[in-house]
Amino acid sequence: MRAVRRWRPWRVGRRGQRRLVQGAMLGCVLALAPATWMHAVADSRLRTAEEVPAHDVAVVFGAGLRQGRPTPYLAHRLDAAAGLYRDGKVKVVLVTGDNSRADYDEPDAMRGYLRERGVPDGRIVSDYAGFDTWDSCVRAKRIFGVDRAVLVTQGFHVRRAVALCRSAGIDVYGVGVDERRDATWYYGGVRELAAAGKAALDASLRPDPVFLGRQEPGVAEALAAAGDDPHGS
Repeated sequence: MRAVRRWRPWRVGRRGQRRLVQGAMLGCVLALAPATWMHAVADSRLRTAEEVPAHDVAVVFGAGLRQGRPTPYLAHRLDAAAGLYRDGKVKVVLVTGDNSRADYDEPDAMRGYLRERGVPDGRIVSDYAGFDTWDSCVRAKRIFGVDRAVLVTQGFHVRRAVALCRSAGIDVYGVGVDERRDATWYYGGVRELAAAGKAALDASLRPDPVFLGRQEPGVAEALAAAGDDPHGS
Protein backbone atom coordinates (compact mmCIF):
# COMPACT_ATOMS: atom_id res chain seq x y z
CA MET A 1 0.00 0.00 0.00
CA ARG A 2 1.45 3.36 -1.06
CA ALA A 3 2.09 5.83 1.68
CA VAL A 4 0.12 9.05 1.37
CA ARG A 5 2.41 12.09 1.30
CA ARG A 6 1.39 14.58 3.92
CA TRP A 7 0.95 18.10 2.47
CA ARG A 8 2.96 20.70 4.23
CA PRO A 9 1.91 24.33 3.57
CA TRP A 10 5.49 25.58 3.85
CA ARG A 11 6.61 23.42 0.96
CA VAL A 12 6.13 25.06 -2.41
CA GLY A 13 7.36 24.11 -5.83
CA ARG A 14 9.69 26.14 -7.98
CA ARG A 15 6.76 27.85 -9.69
CA GLY A 16 5.34 28.86 -6.33
CA GLN A 17 8.71 30.13 -5.20
CA ARG A 18 9.02 32.27 -8.30
CA ARG A 19 5.59 33.72 -7.69
CA LEU A 20 6.47 34.53 -4.10
CA VAL A 21 9.66 36.28 -5.18
CA GLN A 22 7.85 38.15 -7.96
CA GLY A 23 5.13 39.20 -5.53
CA ALA A 24 7.69 40.42 -3.03
CA MET A 25 9.53 42.36 -5.73
CA LEU A 26 6.30 43.92 -6.96
CA GLY A 27 5.41 44.91 -3.41
CA CYS A 28 8.80 46.59 -2.97
CA VAL A 29 8.41 48.47 -6.26
CA LEU A 30 4.94 49.70 -5.31
CA ALA A 31 6.10 50.69 -1.84
CA LEU A 32 9.06 52.66 -3.19
CA ALA A 33 7.25 54.26 -6.14
CA PRO A 34 5.93 57.30 -4.20
CA ALA A 35 9.38 58.06 -2.77
CA THR A 36 10.91 57.65 -6.23
CA TRP A 37 8.34 60.09 -7.62
CA MET A 38 9.17 62.64 -4.92
CA HIS A 39 12.89 62.45 -5.65
CA ALA A 40 12.29 62.79 -9.39
CA VAL A 41 10.09 65.88 -8.94
CA ALA A 42 12.01 67.59 -6.15
CA ASP A 43 15.72 66.86 -6.36
CA SER A 44 16.47 69.49 -9.00
CA ARG A 45 14.71 72.14 -6.89
CA LEU A 46 16.69 71.76 -3.66
CA ARG A 47 19.12 74.48 -2.64
CA THR A 48 21.02 75.68 0.40
CA ALA A 49 20.03 78.96 2.01
CA GLU A 50 23.06 80.58 0.40
CA GLU A 51 22.34 79.23 -3.08
CA VAL A 52 18.57 79.59 -3.31
CA PRO A 53 17.37 82.22 -5.82
CA ALA A 54 15.59 85.26 -4.42
CA HIS A 55 11.79 84.93 -4.29
CA ASP A 56 9.12 87.20 -2.92
CA VAL A 57 7.72 84.64 -0.46
CA ALA A 58 9.07 82.02 1.92
CA VAL A 59 6.66 79.36 3.17
CA VAL A 60 7.36 77.83 6.58
CA PHE A 61 5.41 74.69 7.55
CA GLY A 62 4.32 74.08 11.14
CA ALA A 63 6.08 71.38 13.16
CA GLY A 64 4.41 71.45 16.55
CA LEU A 65 4.39 73.51 19.74
CA ARG A 66 5.70 72.83 23.21
CA GLN A 67 4.02 74.83 25.96
CA GLY A 68 2.87 77.35 23.37
CA ARG A 69 6.33 77.83 21.84
CA PRO A 70 7.75 76.34 18.63
CA THR A 71 9.41 72.96 19.06
CA PRO A 72 13.15 72.90 18.33
CA TYR A 73 12.55 71.61 14.81
CA LEU A 74 10.02 74.35 14.08
CA ALA A 75 12.32 76.95 15.64
CA HIS A 76 15.10 75.87 13.28
CA ARG A 77 12.78 76.30 10.29
CA LEU A 78 11.88 79.77 11.49
CA ASP A 79 15.53 80.67 12.11
CA ALA A 80 16.30 79.74 8.49
CA ALA A 81 13.37 81.81 7.21
CA ALA A 82 14.45 84.81 9.29
CA GLY A 83 17.93 84.45 7.82
CA LEU A 84 16.50 84.45 4.29
CA TYR A 85 14.61 87.63 5.12
CA ARG A 86 17.65 89.37 6.60
CA ASP A 87 19.74 88.37 3.58
CA GLY A 88 17.20 89.85 1.17
CA LYS A 89 16.33 86.46 -0.33
CA VAL A 90 12.62 86.85 0.52
CA LYS A 91 10.34 89.79 1.25
CA VAL A 92 7.44 88.06 3.01
CA VAL A 93 7.15 84.94 5.17
CA LEU A 94 3.96 82.87 5.03
CA VAL A 95 3.66 80.73 8.16
CA THR A 96 1.24 77.85 7.75
CA GLY A 97 0.13 75.58 10.55
CA ASP A 98 -2.61 74.16 12.73
CA ASN A 99 -5.11 76.31 14.61
CA SER A 100 -7.92 73.78 14.71
CA ARG A 101 -8.63 74.46 18.38
CA ALA A 102 -8.51 77.55 20.56
CA ASP A 103 -5.66 76.35 22.79
CA TYR A 104 -3.34 75.42 19.92
CA ASP A 105 -2.17 78.12 17.53
CA GLU A 106 0.91 77.29 15.50
CA PRO A 107 0.79 80.32 13.16
CA ASP A 108 0.65 82.91 15.95
CA ALA A 109 3.49 81.19 17.81
CA MET A 110 5.50 81.16 14.58
CA ARG A 111 4.74 84.84 13.98
CA GLY A 112 5.89 85.76 17.48
CA TYR A 113 9.12 83.81 17.08
CA LEU A 114 9.91 85.53 13.77
CA ARG A 115 9.23 88.96 15.28
CA GLU A 116 11.70 88.19 18.06
CA ARG A 117 14.29 87.55 15.36
CA GLY A 118 13.79 90.81 13.54
CA VAL A 119 11.18 90.02 10.91
CA PRO A 120 8.64 92.89 10.94
CA ASP A 121 5.09 91.90 11.74
CA GLY A 122 3.90 93.42 8.46
CA ARG A 123 6.10 90.99 6.52
CA ILE A 124 4.55 87.91 8.15
CA VAL A 125 1.31 86.35 6.88
CA SER A 126 -0.51 83.61 8.78
CA ASP A 127 -2.36 80.63 7.36
CA TYR A 128 -4.38 79.12 10.21
CA ALA A 129 -5.63 76.07 8.27
CA GLY A 130 -2.39 74.44 7.15
CA PHE A 131 -3.37 71.09 8.63
CA ASP A 132 -0.96 69.09 6.51
CA THR A 133 1.56 69.71 3.74
CA TRP A 134 -0.94 69.33 0.89
CA ASP A 135 -3.43 71.70 2.52
CA SER A 136 -0.67 74.26 3.09
CA CYS A 137 0.46 74.12 -0.54
CA VAL A 138 -3.05 74.34 -1.99
CA ARG A 139 -4.03 77.19 0.30
CA ALA A 140 -0.81 79.07 -0.48
CA LYS A 141 -1.75 78.95 -4.16
CA ARG A 142 -5.53 79.28 -4.12
CA ILE A 143 -6.17 81.36 -1.01
CA PHE A 144 -3.05 83.52 -0.73
CA GLY A 145 -2.18 83.76 -4.43
CA VAL A 146 1.40 82.51 -4.09
CA ASP A 147 2.83 81.55 -7.50
CA ARG A 148 6.55 81.33 -6.62
CA ALA A 149 8.11 80.58 -3.23
CA VAL A 150 10.99 79.22 -1.20
CA LEU A 151 9.89 76.37 1.06
CA VAL A 152 11.65 76.04 4.42
CA THR A 153 11.53 72.76 6.32
CA GLN A 154 13.75 69.90 7.50
CA GLY A 155 15.73 67.88 5.00
CA PHE A 156 13.65 64.73 5.50
CA HIS A 157 10.45 66.67 4.67
CA VAL A 158 11.62 69.07 1.99
CA ARG A 159 11.19 66.73 -1.01
CA ARG A 160 7.58 66.00 -0.11
CA ALA A 161 6.90 69.71 0.40
CA VAL A 162 8.46 70.61 -2.97
CA ALA A 163 6.66 67.81 -4.82
CA LEU A 164 3.27 68.71 -3.37
CA CYS A 165 3.61 72.46 -3.86
CA ARG A 166 4.69 71.91 -7.46
CA SER A 167 1.66 69.66 -7.92
CA ALA A 168 -0.49 72.47 -6.49
CA GLY A 169 0.84 74.83 -9.18
CA ILE A 170 3.55 76.76 -7.33
CA ASP A 171 7.04 77.26 -8.76
CA VAL A 172 9.20 76.47 -5.74
CA TYR A 173 12.67 75.85 -4.45
CA GLY A 174 13.21 73.97 -1.21
CA VAL A 175 15.69 74.77 1.55
CA GLY A 176 16.30 71.81 3.83
CA VAL A 177 17.30 72.74 7.38
CA ASP A 178 20.18 70.67 8.74
CA GLU A 179 19.58 68.75 11.95
CA ARG A 180 21.72 66.45 14.03
CA ARG A 181 20.84 62.79 13.55
CA ASP A 182 18.88 62.18 16.74
CA ALA A 183 15.86 59.96 17.42
CA THR A 184 13.48 62.65 16.19
CA TRP A 185 15.35 62.93 12.90
CA TYR A 186 15.26 59.17 12.29
CA TYR A 187 11.58 59.05 13.22
CA GLY A 188 10.90 61.83 10.74
CA GLY A 189 12.72 59.94 8.00
CA VAL A 190 10.75 56.75 8.63
CA ARG A 191 7.51 58.72 8.80
CA GLU A 192 8.25 60.20 5.38
CA LEU A 193 8.19 56.74 3.81
CA ALA A 194 4.58 56.33 4.91
CA ALA A 195 3.70 59.94 4.10
CA ALA A 196 5.01 59.53 0.56
CA GLY A 197 2.07 57.31 -0.32
CA LYS A 198 -0.47 59.88 0.83
CA ALA A 199 1.48 62.59 -0.99
CA ALA A 200 1.30 60.66 -4.26
CA LEU A 201 -2.45 60.22 -3.82
CA ASP A 202 -2.93 63.91 -3.02
CA ALA A 203 -0.93 64.90 -6.11
CA SER A 204 -2.99 62.53 -8.27
CA LEU A 205 -6.47 63.14 -6.84
CA ARG A 206 -5.97 66.82 -5.88
CA PRO A 207 -8.51 66.93 -3.03
CA ASP A 208 -9.66 70.23 -1.58
CA PRO A 209 -8.08 71.14 1.76
CA VAL A 210 -9.94 70.36 4.96
CA PHE A 211 -10.82 74.06 5.05
CA LEU A 212 -10.54 76.16 1.93
CA GLY A 213 -12.45 79.37 2.64
CA ARG A 214 -12.26 82.64 0.77
CA GLN A 215 -9.25 84.27 -0.84
CA GLU A 216 -7.10 86.37 1.48
CA PRO A 217 -5.06 89.43 0.40
CA GLY A 218 -2.41 89.17 3.12
CA VAL A 219 0.50 88.16 0.91
CA ALA A 220 -0.30 90.73 -1.79
CA GLU A 221 -0.67 93.48 0.80
CA ALA A 222 2.60 92.55 2.53
CA LEU A 223 4.43 92.52 -0.80
CA ALA A 224 2.97 95.89 -1.72
CA ALA A 225 4.14 97.28 1.61
CA ALA A 226 7.57 95.75 1.09
CA GLY A 227 7.77 97.50 -2.27
CA ASP A 228 6.93 100.82 -0.67
CA ASP A 229 9.43 100.23 2.13
CA PRO A 230 12.15 97.81 1.00
CA HIS A 231 13.99 98.11 4.32
CA GLY A 232 11.06 96.57 6.19
CA SER A 233 10.83 99.29 8.80
